[in-house]
Amino acid sequence: MATEYGQGYGYPSGPGFHEAGAEERRHRLPTPLRAPIEARSWREFGYVMSGLPVGILMFTFAVTMFSLGMGLLITFLGIPVLAAALAGVLGFGALERARARGLLGIEVAAPKPLRVRKHGALAWMGAILKNGSAWRHLLYSVVQFPWSVFSFVVALSFWAYGWAMLTYPLWFWLFPVYGGQGGLQLYGDGMHRIYLDNPFEITVTALLGLLITMATPWIVRALTTVDRVMVAGLLGPSRLASRVVELESDRGVVVDTAAADLRRIERDLHDGAQARLVNLAMGLGLAKEKLTEDPQAAARMVDEAHGEVKTALQELRDLARGIHPAVLTDRGLDAALSSVASRCTVPVQVDVDLPARPAPAIEGIAYFTVSELLQNISKHARATRATVDVWRVENRLMLQVVDDGVGGADVSGGSGLAGLAERLDAVDGVLVVDSPVGGPSRVTAELPWRG
Repeated sequence: MATEYGQGYGYPSGPGFHEAGAEERRHRLPTPLRAPIEARSWREFGYVMSGLPVGILMFTFAVTMFSLGMGLLITFLGIPVLAAALAGVLGFGALERARARGLLGIEVAAPKPLRVRKHGALAWMGAILKNGSAWRHLLYSVVQFPWSVFSFVVALSFWAYGWAMLTYPLWFWLFPVYGGQGGLQLYGDGMHRIYLDNPFEITVTALLGLLITMATPWIVRALTTVDRVMVAGLLGPSRLASRVVELESDRGVVVDTAAADLRRIERDLHDGAQARLVNLAMGLGLAKEKLTEDPQAAARMVDEAHGEVKTALQELRDLARGIHPAVLTDRGLDAALSSVASRCTVPVQVDVDLPARPAPAIEGIAYFTVSELLQNISKHARATRATVDVWRVENRLMLQVVDDGVGGADVSGGSGLAGLAERLDAVDGVLVVDSPVGGPSRVTAELPWRG
C-alpha cells in the first residue's frame, strides 16, 4: 500500500499550525456568545424568514392546481392540469434545494429526470403522473407551509424580543422623552402601572435579553433541522434510486478492481515465473546439446536449471497466495491471518473469535484487508508491535488492526487506504481510520456477515 504514515499531517512547524492558531484566536469567544453573531446563525435565520413567502407561493400553487385538476378529472382537462401542477412543484423543488444549499449548506441531489419512452404530450403527462418524486414534491409544497408559518413566528419572536431587550439600555430614554412615561410598561391596570425605568430593572431586562439572544440561534437551528429532514426526504432522490446509484458505483469499483488484479497477475507471470521458465527451457536445451561433448558443463547447467525451477515455484506460490491462499480455503481465517502475521516485520498478536466461517467471498475480503494493513505497518508505521482482532457482531464481521507506530494515516489522502475503503464499500463494508500523529493507529473494518 502507498500510505505514508506520519507524513504531511500538520506538525507544528508547518503552515497548518499558523492557520490553526488563527482559527483558535478567532474562536476565543465562547460558543454561546459567538452563536448570535455567527454567519451560520444569520443564514439559518434568513432561511426561516424567506421560508414563509416561498411557502405561501408553493402552497397556493399546489393546492389550487391540484384541486382544479382533481375537479376536472371528470373531463380530460384534469389530466393536463395535474401534470402541470406536478411540473410546477418540481420547479419549486429545484428552488428549495438551491435555497437550502445556499443558506443551510446541505447538498441534496436532484431526483432523476423523467423517462419519457415515447414522443408527445400524452407520453410526457403519463410519465410525470407516474413519477413518485413529483408527488413527493407536491406533498412538500403542502406540508412546508404550516411549518414555515410556525417556524417564522417562533424565530422572529425570539429574535425580535431578544435583541430588543438586550439593547433596551440604549433606547429606553425614548419613553420619558416622547412617550410621557418612565419606560417600557411591564404591567398596568386601573390602579397600578409598572415601568422598567430604574437602573436595576433596565439591567435585568438587558441580561434577560442576552439569554434570549444566546438561545435564539439554537432554537432556529432546531427549527431548520426539521427543514433539512423535509428537504432531504421529500425533494431528493428516493431511497431506492439512491441505492441503485450506489450499487452501480460499487459494481464499477468491483469491475475496475478485478481488471487491475488480472493485469497484476498477468504482469507478475510475464515478468517472473514465465521469464524464468523460458530461461529454464533454453538452459536445458543447451545442456542437452553439451551432454555428449562436455558432461561437466551440462551438469552445471542442469544444477542452474534446478535452482531456476525452485525460484519459479516459489514465485508461483507467492502469486497463488496473492490470488487466494490455500490455507484460507482449508483452515479458515484464524490460520490464514496467523500465516500473514508471521511474515510481518513486527510481532503481531492475532485473535479470531468467530462462531462459524463466513462466506468465502467475505472471508477472502477480510483476509486481504488484514494482509494489506499489516503490509502497511511493515513498510511505513515504524511500529514495535501490532494486534489483529476479528469478531462478529450480529450480522457484521468486524476487523481491527492496531499498531503503536508513528500514526498519521489518512483515508482521505488518495492513498492505499482510500483504495481499500472503496473495495470494502463495494460490498457494503466500512473502513474507519483513527491514526493521530504520533500514534497509535487503529484501523477498523466492518463487513456484512454472510454464512
